[in-house]
Amino acid sequence: MMQVIIREHKLRSYSLNSVAFQFLKEQKEDVPHTIISDLQNENEFTRRRLAIYCIKDAHLPLRLLEKLMCLFNLTEMARVTGVPINFLFSRGQQIKVASQLYRKAKTLDLVIPVRRIEQLEGKFEGAIVIDPQRGYYTHPIATLDFASLYPSIMMAHNLCYTTLVPPHRAKNFKPEEIQ
Repeated sequence: MMQVIIREHKLRSYSLNSVAFQFLKEQKEDVPHTIISDLQNENEFTRRRLAIYCIKDAHLPLRLLEKLMCLFNLTEMARVTGVPINFLFSRGQQIKVASQLYRKAKTLDLVIPVRRIEQLEGKFEGAIVIDPQRGYYTHPIATLDFASLYPSIMMAHNLCYTTLVPPHRAKNFKPEEIQ
């Protein structure tokens, strides 16, 4: 649950107590970790308090799982992309895209070549980066693992599809007419 919460939500704190309060308006039982042994060793009433603390600690993540529909979302993402659920936690975006490409290629009886990355002096080189051909594309193009860079690139260069001036209108374009 913590991995899902960290990846999908921007919060001040990711402790179970603050996450549960944020989404469920509930909090954990207040039992400092320093007295857990004492509660266990004293009597049946203190052990009951400790049991309630443990049960709530186990129950809150399950309630969060249900409230945020994590299992449903992860199952659907795994189904759509064709990867196991654990890949959604342990791998990046590229494996999901590659899996979909391989699945579609198989239905079209196509083979996708594999490009190997050589290791340099025991170090892994990293992702493959292909320099783009600059320009405006009228037909859709595919980009891989670009989602996290998109907003910052758009903001840095003030780019937006809504401000595109097509070539046939560029001849008569007057910026002062834009409101």
